[in-house]
Amino acid sequence: MIFPGAIAADAFGRRFRYLRLSVTEVCNFRCTYCLPGGYRKSGPMDFLGLDEAERLVRAFAQLGVAKVRLTGGEPSVRKDLTQIIARVSAQPGVDKVALTTNGWNLARHLDEWTAAGLTNLNVSVDALDRDAFHRITGHDRLGDVLAGIERALVLPLKTVKMNAVLLRDGLADDFSSWTEFVRGRPIAVRFIELMRTGDNKAFFEDQHVSGAVLRHWLERHGWTTKERGGDDGPAIEFTHPDHLGRIGLIAPYAPGFCEGCNRLRVTARGQLRLCLFGQGGRPLRDLLQADDQCEELKARIVGALTFKPAAHGLHSANPGDTRSLAQTGG
Repeated sequence: MIFPGAIAADAFGRRFRYLRLSVTEVCNFRCTYCLPGGYRKSGPMDFLGLDEAERLVRAFAQLGVAKVRLTGGEPSVRKDLTQIIARVSAQPGVDKVALTTNGWNLARHLDEWTAAGLTNLNVSVDALDRDAFHRITGHDRLGDVLAGIERALVLPLKTVKMNAVLLRDGLADDFSSWTEFVRGRPIAVRFIELMRTGDNKAFFEDQHVSGAVLRHWLERHGWTTKERGGDDGPAIEFTHPDHLGRIGLIAPYAPGFCEGCNRLRVTARGQLRLCLFGQGGRPLRDLLQADDQCEELKARIVGALTFKPAAHGLHSANPGDTRSLAQTGG
């Protein structure tokens, strides 16, 4: 018998309070580091439905998950995203419902998402310069995205964060435009080291740069590390007394990165991924068809955790079977 509220753990004693649930593989941007050719349909669009997503989150909540992040692809291409947020936020034990989005229609829908139960927001913004943003994403939408972020700052959200992939081309400028952006805004801007996937080998070799570049720049300019929260993601965040906002670094190639892993992933087709860069996964969808399957579903999840690896294989240039980050939401 698995008791409600018991926090699921793996063979290395890591406990999982954080679920990243992909709700679609579709993305309408063409980011150079992820989908430079745009999204290409590879099968039927049979992504998890509302009832399936609700049953999935209910089981994870009973296993101790308190934070659920909805990812994609781009989750806002789903017309029922508001209903998904409402169903997730209604689950007992879930106190944080987060969304990662490219922000293309953020200003138009954020109020309804927040009313439905959204508590935390992450927006991918890879450049603050309009031309650079267009070049990276394939869309001239920076103004729309930033307008949505400004709207987010006046809504009752717990956190508003921005994600930017650290690219060699971006090092022509320093990070001062970003630190100036958060001087008067309570936003965390997190830089993510470019990760190797199955489809980006040449781009990775050309554009990857160590997160140490950012860390050293911040330390030289008076930024210091912030203490991590229990359900925080993998970012190390830095603060400065002259800035309301924070700068973060997600550095998957840093030593010990996987030791504090606290999150699990489920794909848009209902497969439990034990590691973003692992091989295969555990199917869950067959146990999402009726409410009375919950105990069996929880048992399968807990059993699968015994196979979670100690670490990813990125250091040996092995991205597992992850073709692109759009598959499972990064």
